[in-house]
Amino acid sequence: MASEGPAGELEAVLGGQGLRVQSWDSEPAGELPAPVRLRRNVCYVVLAVFLNEQDEVLMIQEAKKECYGSWYLPAGRMEPGETIVEALQREVKEEAGLHCEPLTLLSVEERGPSWIRFAFLAQPTGGVLKTSKEADAESLQAGWYPRTSLATPLRAHDILHLVELAAQYRHQARHPRILPQELPCSLVCQRLVATFTSVATQTVWVLVGTVGAPHLPITACGFTPMEQRGGINMAILRLLQECLTLHHLAVETKGLLGLQHLGKGHTDGICLNVLVTVAFRNPGIQNEPPEVRGENFVWWKVMEEDLQSQLLQRLQESSVVPVNR
Repeated sequence: MASEGPAGELEAVLGGQGLRVQSWDSEPAGELPAPVRLRRNVCYVVLAVFLNEQDEVLMIQEAKKECYGSWYLPAGRMEPGETIVEALQREVKEEAGLHCEPLTLLSVEERGPSWIRFAFLAQPTGGVLKTSKEADAESLQAGWYPRTSLATPLRAHDILHLVELAAQYRHQARHPRILPQELPCSLVCQRLVATFTSVATQTVWVLVGTVGAPHLPITACGFTPMEQRGGINMAILRLLQECLTLHHLAVETKGLLGLQHLGKGHTDGICLNVLVTVAFRNPGIQNEPPEVRGENFVWWKVMEEDLQSQLLQRLQESSVVPVNR
């Protein structure tokens, strides 16, 4: 049975599980967080990378007027009422003719909280590859192409690093299998596993919110021009600025430990479970975490050996899903 409190939450998040979002610890100044809705104030995009045993990549030929005849990976915008996996499966079926299952989240790309793309490594489970005779408004055809010699012309070159990321993951997985957890959320928000590690003892502390029951803190992403320009990382820095003096600290967002979304019942929000490191900028051995201002947050020392070992492993090996701008 899982532990309660911060230990239980940390255990769940490290295991790729989700936790319900009941409230949040930080929000943008002067902006009341409003429920997000697809096609109104947010756009989510899904993308699939398929690699077969011959090291070939599944590609589709575009039918859209602005990129007609070019090639790309199966991708498209999510529709209201869909889960992330349902959207992925629909897009692959429409564009490539195949049924599929996602294997793991590979990457999250964002242009602020209003545009986020989820890239998956996936595998076909059935269907028939779409041919030029079946061309329609979704795509002209689909085909397998060598990873080192993709079909051209490409619609955009942003898929090249995703193909290589998929090949690297198949060769040696850098993070556990991560799939979206179907839990409702009304906002675009992030749950922080914000860590400080003692250089001398390899002891790890985790920042914990204290308003209500002790918990991993949650920061709501804003839609102000400043927060849009700064990307979703802006919400992380905002929360940390509320309780730490950052000018002498180095803060690094390592990546995702998990992802939550439901998409049913008008809950189009997402929660990203994010691993963050906090360290002193000045060289030297620092055995204690930086002082916390106020009463809303504290550093919690991870005492359970298994949890500390898991956390150190994820930190040292960057065993997370990358987030890119």
